[in-house]
Amino acid sequence: MDATAKSFKDQAKDGLENATLQDALGKLGFGFPLLRQMAADGLPEFDALRDQGRDIKNHVLEHLDYYLERFEEQVTGHGGQVHWCPTDGDARDAILKICQEARAKTVTKGKSMVTEEIAINAHLEAHGIKAIETDLGEYIIQLRNEPPSHIVGPAIHLNKEQIAGTFRSHHKELDPDRSLEEVPALVREAREVLRQKYIDADVGITGANFLVAETGSSIIVTNEGNGDLSQSLPRIHIVVASIEKVVPTLEDACTFLRLLARSATGQEFSAYTTFSTGPKRPDDPDGPEQYHVILLDNGRSDLLGTEFQDVLRCIRCGACMNHCPVYTSVGGHAYGSVYPGPIGSVLTPALAGIDQSHHLPNASTFCGKCEEVCPMRIPLPKMMRYWRERAFDQGQDPVAARWALAFWATAARWPALYHFGANVMTRLLHFMGKREGHLVRLPFAGGWTRHRDFPTPERATFQSQWRKRL
Repeated sequence: MDATAKSFKDQAKDGLENATLQDALGKLGFGFPLLRQMAADGLPEFDALRDQGRDIKNHVLEHLDYYLERFEEQVTGHGGQVHWCPTDGDARDAILKICQEARAKTVTKGKSMVTEEIAINAHLEAHGIKAIETDLGEYIIQLRNEPPSHIVGPAIHLNKEQIAGTFRSHHKELDPDRSLEEVPALVREAREVLRQKYIDADVGITGANFLVAETGSSIIVTNEGNGDLSQSLPRIHIVVASIEKVVPTLEDACTFLRLLARSATGQEFSAYTTFSTGPKRPDDPDGPEQYHVILLDNGRSDLLGTEFQDVLRCIRCGACMNHCPVYTSVGGHAYGSVYPGPIGSVLTPALAGIDQSHHLPNASTFCGKCEEVCPMRIPLPKMMRYWRERAFDQGQDPVAARWALAFWATAARWPALYHFGANVMTRLLHFMGKREGHLVRLPFAGGWTRHRDFPTPERATFQSQWRKRL
């Protein structure tokens, strides 16, 4: 995972100045949130399902070792193999070994954030194996050599003109005079180019939305059907999933499936929901000859039993970023991580270290919208506060901010001093902004007033006004 979260401020500025990105983000802010609300309103038991899903996940995380072992038993019993991978490097090596033993030259891939996390494409290509993304969004950004900007819509930052230009520069064998002005034409061209890739591939790699301990099944959810082709046509199917994706039973999986699409895209159900259980049997007409599951830890087990355990309930729906005022202002690339938005602000420090990503927990207004819409009721703002505390304890914050907090903490320990200072500053700021009705410059708050005005405070503090009412 090549994280650039340290450069969040510069990347956020670039995002704010990118007119094309701002247009795309503006549409996102009115699209998915509205569709999610309509889907939730259409299911009376939606909130009850959220509670049920949260409770199932909490139970699994308390007994994760049992369910993972149960899953392995079922996979092995159906003729598959499970590969336990403590780190991203272990996962890359395990996948490469499978591909090399199969003498694979090409690999088709379904959309998977975990394979982005372990950077498997570059690793395979460094060893002479071509990895081809087959999800439309992932295919587009692969051609552009860009990381995904959203966990559900990887190319959501692009418009159709940019995509058409990308196709023309890479699909040079096609008619240069073809029309690519409409979305259906772009989809049709991608389908035509990718069709033979599925047939030629030696190995197919997919992620997994859920792993079912009861049956040893992996479940993928797509709207394009590319995942089905990637796992059924090649001789070998490799599932790459992180350890927290396991659920106890098929019935439990259905609870999450009822929540996932509604939270992600506002659909009642995705177009394709595919269950895979081992390699093909003797009487099966198609399917892979080998079925491998890569179980990735990569720091997740370190979160168990800590204040960050709840983040492992995430089902990667993207609802938190669809509703986040920060994400919908700066875009996913600003976060410099595979996982952007509020979920990335909690998960990335766990994976990459708070020293590499201390800006991310601070990239929040703490409006609480992410927690409000999360189908798993993950307390994301609370965990971002925890990361802020750790960053402060490790000296990651700027010196000026640390001195300011120290000064405030000192004043807060002396109520009389605090009230005196608050009264003086309130009167001073009221005087400074009295003429305009707002403050356009504010000492020590230039980061705010460079981009927005500061409301002029009342002449008296809240506490003094409250005392007058008693």
